[in-house]
Amino acid sequence: MTTLLGTTLSGRFRLEARIGTGGMSTVYRALDETLQRPVAIKLLNREVSSDSDQLERFRREARAVAQLSHPHIVGVIDTGEDEGRPYIVFEYIEGETLKDRIRRCGRLPISEAVAYAIEIARALGAAHARHIVHRDVKPQNVLIDEEGSAKVTDFGIARTLDEEGLTSDGRVLGTTDYVSPEQALGHLVTGQSDLYSLGIVLFEMLTGDVPFKGDNQVAVAMKHVREALPDVQMVRPGVSAALAAVVDRATAKRLEDRYANDAELIADLEDVLTIEAARAGSARGEVTSVLRTLPSTRQRRVPYRVRHRIVAGLLTLAGIAGVGGGVAWLITRAHRGTGVPPPVAQPHHRSLQAVGLCQNCAQGFNPLGSPSYEAPNPGLAIDDQANTHWLTQQYYDHKLAPKAGTGIYVNASPGVAARALRIIDATPGFPVTIYARTNPPPLRWPDPGWVRVSASTRVRSNTLIRLNAGGRRFNYYLVWITGLGGHEQLAIDQITLYR
Repeated sequence: MTTLLGTTLSGRFRLEARIGTGGMSTVYRALDETLQRPVAIKLLNREVSSDSDQLERFRREARAVAQLSHPHIVGVIDTGEDEGRPYIVFEYIEGETLKDRIRRCGRLPISEAVAYAIEIARALGAAHARHIVHRDVKPQNVLIDEEGSAKVTDFGIARTLDEEGLTSDGRVLGTTDYVSPEQALGHLVTGQSDLYSLGIVLFEMLTGDVPFKGDNQVAVAMKHVREALPDVQMVRPGVSAALAAVVDRATAKRLEDRYANDAELIADLEDVLTIEAARAGSARGEVTSVLRTLPSTRQRRVPYRVRHRIVAGLLTLAGIAGVGGGVAWLITRAHRGTGVPPPVAQPHHRSLQAVGLCQNCAQGFNPLGSPSYEAPNPGLAIDDQANTHWLTQQYYDHKLAPKAGTGIYVNASPGVAARALRIIDATPGFPVTIYARTNPPPLRWPDPGWVRVSASTRVRSNTLIRLNAGGRRFNYYLVWITGLGGHEQLAIDQITLYR
């Protein structure tokens, strides 16, 4: 491979140094002689370039990553072939891999680990919104640039959820230190598999080591399938119960127990980051950068001096009390969810009993548009707090068309025969229809799994919608929005389900 150093691909990219190698390709630092800037070149190895499957996988990586534009994904600049060998040109990141950082530093500061997890989750969310699954999330595939920001790279075994072919035959791809149980078993791999792998990466950042070890890769993979993850608080006592709950849910063996999507995971990680920054009394480096990107509702939970990067020696007693309350608040949410809302105030509705929902039991649903989760922070619609609205994305022409609808659903597992659903809303006048189903919602519409359980209803500021579930217990209830009622953006304050 060293004989290639100094050569120029396609008359433009001069290979200057080899910076990574694998069985399929080699990565070089190169100079773009046209624009006079450094780039990274991933060049397919000569011995595999004649393999049609490997060649197609390499080309598929280029197609997949070229669709993505995100500050935490290493961007594709160009693709090409030189003497029959295809290559991909990436932006060049000066820095180190997250794996190198863990090897150098050992376990990372807790707030820093959470901040990196947020950035990685956001990158995966951008890919998942395009139906692209990474399939090999690991710290070796996360670059930390000179400014301390995380960037996900190497979508070499990525594939779209709509794609058939090379990896649909049950083969296990990916590094087994981070492989999800379903991937280890050769089952269908979705975005939830990437979130499991990210949970393992978070565990490693917090503890300095991977959770499972074995004599070979198969042994490690089977531990992901069969063995419980070590208690992260036992390995590192400084980890809060709230953060431990996030790790546990991200790495749940069963898909129904795991985070359903990146938005749910990000919301919990953002909550944890505000608490960890408050506990520390200061924020440095990438923690500060990520705190600046949090929604305003979360930023307000961070002490003023932390938000402005002023390191205080001691928290005031009031601040300590506030932090304690915040920690207790998130622990309660992580373990018990939103709880049961207060009973319906109107006398003629006394027979209705509110259904308690977990903190992550709401999800935006936009199968006919992008992003697929419609808008972040759906938990604000079920948090039982006034004036914390779930906002849809903005529709500047005041209409959903050409989409037939968009919405938000709640997860009432293990199932409830709901009799009513209340919507408290700051943007009244839009029409909704309630649907229900038992199995997890696929990202498509229409789908025969949904059962219509209400008439079309125009939402007012406080609307109770009667449901006709026929006595059947459903796990998921969808508020399907079919119009905007003249608004650019809808603001749903609270959704409450009643049995």
